[in-house]
Amino acid sequence: MTSSPTVGVDAEASTPTPSSTPARPARARRSFSWAWLGLTPFAAYVLLFLALPTVLAVGSGFFTKSGEFTWSNVAALGDPLVLAGFANSAGLSLVTALVGAIAGALVCYALLGTNPEGALRSSVDAAAGVLAQFGGVMLAFAFIATIGIQGVVTLLLRDTFGIDIFAGGVWLYELPGLVLPYIYFQIPLMVITFMPALSALKPQWAEANLTLGGTRASFWARIGVPVLAPAFIASLLLLFANAFSSYATAAALASQGSQIVPLQIRAALTSETVLGRENLAGALALGMIVVVGLVMALYSLVQRRAARWQA
Repeated sequence: MTSSPTVGVDAEASTPTPSSTPARPARARRSFSWAWLGLTPFAAYVLLFLALPTVLAVGSGFFTKSGEFTWSNVAALGDPLVLAGFANSAGLSLVTALVGAIAGALVCYALLGTNPEGALRSSVDAAAGVLAQFGGVMLAFAFIATIGIQGVVTLLLRDTFGIDIFAGGVWLYELPGLVLPYIYFQIPLMVITFMPALSALKPQWAEANLTLGGTRASFWARIGVPVLAPAFIASLLLLFANAFSSYATAAALASQGSQIVPLQIRAALTSETVLGRENLAGALALGMIVVVGLVMALYSLVQRRAARWQA
């Protein structure tokens, strides 16, 4: 009697042998790279012109002129004159940041329908990039020559129309006079920072809104504004920090008095004994670093949320 043929696959043949399993590729050996040397000039620049001066400026606030440790300089931050300087700086920064943010957002909205590669958009982008950095003594001189006491516009209004813009006082050389120069570079900075967020609005969202029976107003109320709010707030915080830390324009215009913190630091460095305390400039610098650091930390958090919609 013959045995029936075996049905199925032989167990020995079906079992994979060690030679049949694919060999795991060996981990590539990481070769040494000299690419980090490209960061050396930038790292040296940051260390010498940013980190080291910051440490020296802040550290000097905790020592007397003779090198002894003291808290008197830091305690001067609670002086009414110093607190008034911080309040003036914060108020000036907030006003110019709000005006610059709103005006810059309107400029971005006006450019939204233009060709990104067209001459108009390219011209505005180039002008914003230049004017955002146009500050300091040059900007102060431009305003003095234009609307100063003997400025071109001042004389034109006075001689032709009988309008004296300085009838109420020489406001250009005081704290209110810093608003216009600050807005001059705040608006271009807002255009640079907010335009990418506005351009990231997808046309499909507007089409979906219209398909569901929505209107243009409902699109901005329910989609556009909520999506752009984090980017707008982040840009507003950036403008606040930019105005709070500005010095050269204020120093050239408001030459008399120390209404804001950067000018108080200048006065502390030149007189050395403001309010009877030495090295007060270091303590004032510490206060500015704390304020700007908190604002920029909040800016980083808001910008991280805004980046979700720009992907």
